[in-house]
Amino acid sequence: MIDRAKTTNFPESAGLPKTYDPIGTENRWQRAWEENGAFKPDPNKPGDPFSIVIPPPNVTGSLHMGHAFNTALIDTIVRYQRLQGKNVLCLPGTDHASIAVQTILEKQLKEEGLTRRDLGRSSFLEKAWEWKEKSGGRIVDQLKRLGYSVDWSRERFTLDEGLSKAVSEAFVRLYEKGLIYRGEYLVNWCPASCSAVSDLEVEMKEVDGYLWHFQYPIVNSSSDINFLEVATTRPETMLGDVAVAVNPLDERYKHLIGEKLTLPLVGRTIPIIADHHVDQNFGTGCVKVTPAHDPNDFDIGQRHGLPQITVMTKKGTMNNNAGQFEGLDRFEARKAVVESLKDEGLLKKIEPYKHSVPFSDRGKVPVEPLLSTQWFVKMDPLANKCSKFLEEGKPQFIPNRWGKVYKDWLTDIRDWCISRQLWWGHRIPAWFVISETGNKVINETPYIVARTEVEAMKIAKEKYGNSVEIEQDEDVLDTWFSSGLWPFSTLGWPDENSTDFRFWYPTNTLVTGFDIIFFWVARMTMMAGVFTDQIPFSDVYIHGLVRDEQNRKMSKSAGNGIDPLLLIDRYGTDALRFALVREVAGAGQDIRLDYDRKSNTSLTVEASRNFANKLWNATRFALINLDDQKNQNLDKFDYTQLQLSDKWILSRLSRVNSETSNRYENYALGEAAKGLYEFAWNDFCDWYLELIKRRLNNVDSSSTEESLDQQLAKSVLYKVLSDLLIMLHPLMPHLTEELWHGLTGFSEDQFLALQPWPTFNEEDLNEDLENSFSELFASIRLIRNLRAEAGLKPSQKVPVLLVSGKSTLINILKTSINDIEVLTKAKDVQILTTQEAKLLPPMKFLAGVSGELEVVLPIEGLVDINSLRSRLEKDLNKAQKEIANLNGRLSNKNFVDKAPTEVVSQCREKLREAEAQLRLVQQRLVGLD
Repeated sequence: MIDRAKTTNFPESAGLPKTYDPIGTENRWQRAWEENGAFKPDPNKPGDPFSIVIPPPNVTGSLHMGHAFNTALIDTIVRYQRLQGKNVLCLPGTDHASIAVQTILEKQLKEEGLTRRDLGRSSFLEKAWEWKEKSGGRIVDQLKRLGYSVDWSRERFTLDEGLSKAVSEAFVRLYEKGLIYRGEYLVNWCPASCSAVSDLEVEMKEVDGYLWHFQYPIVNSSSDINFLEVATTRPETMLGDVAVAVNPLDERYKHLIGEKLTLPLVGRTIPIIADHHVDQNFGTGCVKVTPAHDPNDFDIGQRHGLPQITVMTKKGTMNNNAGQFEGLDRFEARKAVVESLKDEGLLKKIEPYKHSVPFSDRGKVPVEPLLSTQWFVKMDPLANKCSKFLEEGKPQFIPNRWGKVYKDWLTDIRDWCISRQLWWGHRIPAWFVISETGNKVINETPYIVARTEVEAMKIAKEKYGNSVEIEQDEDVLDTWFSSGLWPFSTLGWPDENSTDFRFWYPTNTLVTGFDIIFFWVARMTMMAGVFTDQIPFSDVYIHGLVRDEQNRKMSKSAGNGIDPLLLIDRYGTDALRFALVREVAGAGQDIRLDYDRKSNTSLTVEASRNFANKLWNATRFALINLDDQKNQNLDKFDYTQLQLSDKWILSRLSRVNSETSNRYENYALGEAAKGLYEFAWNDFCDWYLELIKRRLNNVDSSSTEESLDQQLAKSVLYKVLSDLLIMLHPLMPHLTEELWHGLTGFSEDQFLALQPWPTFNEEDLNEDLENSFSELFASIRLIRNLRAEAGLKPSQKVPVLLVSGKSTLINILKTSINDIEVLTKAKDVQILTTQEAKLLPPMKFLAGVSGELEVVLPIEGLVDINSLRSRLEKDLNKAQKEIANLNGRLSNKNFVDKAPTEVVSQCREKLREAEAQLRLVQQRLVGLD
C-alpha cells in the first residue's frame, strides 16, 4: 500500500484532488524547493559541473514576455542537466541599470523642485540605494513565479561589494596593460541624460526629415563659380564648419581646391579641401566639414589638421561659438539658422528626405556627436583574441549562423567609450592630482589609476610630495562594463582560487536573444579572454523574439506587449512555459503568441493548460487503479509475460526517451516539447489507457487476488507514467512534481527535480510492433469515421471486417479483437486475409483503406441505404463542382501569374483535398450498389 501519510492534502480516494489548481500547486512547490535548498549545489558533491549564469535583468525592470521566454528556455536546460546527474549551478542576479535608475530618481527630484546637485553625491546615492531596496526586488519576485530553479542564496547584484571589487580590479588591470586610455574624442552624447553613450546604446530610427541646400560664397572667386552648394540634415551644425571637402578626382571642383569660402552667418573664412572620403556622385559633391559634430568629419579633420569648433553644450543648447543663436535649443536653432540663410538668399532648396537618425536607447532623444574627454577601452587587441578563440570553435553558437554575425562584429570595431556622466554606478577608480592644476580638473590634470583611494594617495605622495591633493573622477563606468565580467565575477573572480570559480568556470551555456550579441555576448568573451584566458561559456544558444498575435515585435512604444503575469494568473506558469517552448520551430526562430486583448486570453496557452489537465486526469486514473500496489515494486515485471500493447507502449517510451534526451542535449527544446506532447496525449492517454481499462476492470469476484495480467498492466502503467513525468519535468516542473509525488507517495523533501533521468532500454525498441499498432489505431479511427458516415447511433453495435495481406498486422489485429470491439462499439469483428475476403458473399457496405488494411462495415439492414446513397451523391456533386471551380482558377494564366504565391498555393491544396474527397465518396458509393 502506498503510504499516503507521506503526502500532504491528498484525498485518500485517488491521491490527488479532482481539479488541478495551478496557482496553489506552483506556490507550494516554489516554496518547498527554496526552503529545502533543492537548487543550492555543493561543489564537493558528486556530478560533473554544469553552470549557467542568467542574463541579469535590470533592477528597474518588470517581467515581460521576453523574460518569460528566456527563463523557460534556461530552466528547461538546467533542469534536464540535473536529471542527468550533473552538479548544476544556475546563478541569478540583477543589473544596477545606471541610466534607468538615475532617470527615475532625477524625475522624482524634479517633482520636488530639486536636482541631484542640490542633494550632493552622497545623499543622492543614499536615495538610490533606498529606492533599490524598496522597488528593486520586484523583478526577482516575478522571476520566482516562473519556477526558476536557480540558487537564490547565490544571488548577485552588479553593485554588490564583491562585484564592485571585481570591476575596480578589471579597470586597473586593463589600464596597466595599456588597454584603457583617457582623451578628448568625438562621442555619442545623450542630452537627455547628459552622458556619453556607446555605439551599441544607440538605436537607429528611420525619420522623415529634410535635406537643406545652402550656398557658401567663394572668397575672391576668379572663375565663373561664385558659390559652393552643400546639403545637410542638421543645419545648426554649419555654425561649426571649418572646411568644405570635395573629391580630388571631381573635375567640377579640381580648380577650386585650396580656395577659400566665407561661412554664412558666422563670417569665418574656411578652406576648400580635397578628400577621397567624399562621394562625388552624392548630392552636389561638396561636403561641409564639422569635425566637432560628425564622426566622418572628425576623421577628415584629423587627416587635414583642421580645428574643432564645438557649437553646442552638453544639454543640447547652442554655446557662445554659435554667435547670435547662443542659448537656443538645437532644434530651435535649426529653424532659426534656416530662416536666417533664407533671409540672406543663401537657401537654395529644401527637399523631403527619409534617413536614419541615431537615438539614445535610454534617453529616447537623438544623440549628438560631441567632443568630450572620456575613458576608452582599446578594442582591437581584445577582439583579435576572441577571433582566435572563434577559429577554434569557441564559443559554439546555436544556431551556427550567429557565429558569423559575431565574427563580423569583431572586425573593424571602434574603441569603447566606458565613462558615463552619472552618479549611480561603479565610480571610475581614477584620482586626479588637482593640486598640480590649481585644485581644478582640466584636460591637463595628471591622474592616478588605483584600486582604492588609499592606494592612489600613496602613489600620489611618492610622485608629487606629501602635500598632494587628489580627487576621484566623478564619472561612473558604462553598465555593460560590469556586465561583461558577469560570468566570472559572480563566481568569485578576481580570486581564481575560490571554490565556485575553480569548479564551475568556465560556464557551459549562455542563453540570450540575438539583439544583445554585441552589447553583452561579445563584451563577455573579450573580458574573459583578457582576464581568464578562456571563453566564458562553451555554447551560446541564441533564441528569437516572442511576437504578438499580429506577428509584430513587442515594444513599449508600440504598446503591444503581452503581460505574462496575466496569463500565469489565468492558466498557470507551467502552461505558459510549455506553450512558449513548444512554439519554437527551431533554435533561434521567432515565435508568435496568439492573444485576445479584450479577454486577456490565449488559445495557445489554453491548449497547454488543457494538456496539464489531461496529465492530471491520467494520473488520477492511475492512482485509482494503483492504490493497493506497493510503489517500490511497481516497475518490476517479466517482459516475456507482457501483452503486445504493453510491449508497444514500452517501445514507444524507450524511443521517446532517446529522442527527448537527444533533443534536450542539442537545444532542440521545441521539438522535445512537441514529441512529449504527442506521446503523452496520443500514445499514453488516448490509446494505452483505453487499451488497459478492460484488463484493469476484469476482476474475478470469486478471488481476492488480482490476476497476473492486472499486475503487469499496473506495473507498466506505473513505469510509463513515472518516466513520462520525469521527462516532462524540465518543461512543466510544478505539475510534474505534484503528480510524481502523488504517484510515488514520497515526502515533500524528496524532489522529482533531483531524480535521475529514466534508464533507456534499447532492448524494448520494436519498430515493427510500433508500425503495426499505428495501423491498428488507424483502423479504429477508420471504423469510427465509417460509423459516423453511416449515421449509426453510438450505442448501435455492428459487425466489422478487417482485411489485410500483411501477416504481422493480422496477428496484431487478432490479439486485439476485444479492444477493437470495445473501442469501436463493434460486434463480431472478423480478421480476414485478402484471399479470404474474396470469398465473401455480396453485401451492402461502407469501406475504407488505411495503408495495407481495408475496413469493411456491412450496413444492410442497419441503415436506410437509399437515404445514405442520396447523401453521398450530394457530396459527390459538391466535390465535382469544387474541383471544376478550382481547375478553372488554376488554368487561368492571369490568376497564376498575378495572384500572391500563398493564394495560388492554397488553391492547389484545396484542389488536392477536393479530389481526395471525390475518390472517397466514389469508393463509398461502390459499396452500396
